[in-house]
Amino acid sequence: MLSSLGNGRGGRPGSGPGGTSRTRPGADAPPPRSLEIMFVLELTYTAPVERVDALLQDHVAWLATQYAAGVFVASGRKNPRDGGVILAVGDDRAQIEKIAAGDPFTAQGVCTYRITEFIATKTSDELAPYRQQLPG
Repeated sequence: MLSSLGNGRGGRPGSGPGGTSRTRPGADAPPPRSLEIMFVLELTYTAPVERVDALLQDHVAWLATQYAAGVFVASGRKNPRDGGVILAVGDDRAQIEKIAAGDPFTAQGVCTYRITEFIATKTSDELAPYRQQLPG
């Protein structure tokens, strides 16, 4: 399920009246944030999987922190297992780059990140607060 997708801004194109907030059942929702930009973070391992596995617990704790902050929307391993993918929302690219730099995988040199900003013109209902219209 998704955690804290509301942006609390209201009036944003595609967000519906007053914005919406969805939380996973039983989860405490973080305060609404004014996140507007969606990003795909692609991790590629640069070290043997054994080194990655040794840091996995710390990486998962780091992921949990970002989910609790309402920044990460979805994440998981790539198949084949040569990295992972994270769907995130943020205020700007610099913020997301700073978050990625804090990943224990990055700090220990076992992965690199490719960060792609995109305009989400079509979304599921759960991601409607981040739906955007193309300029023009």
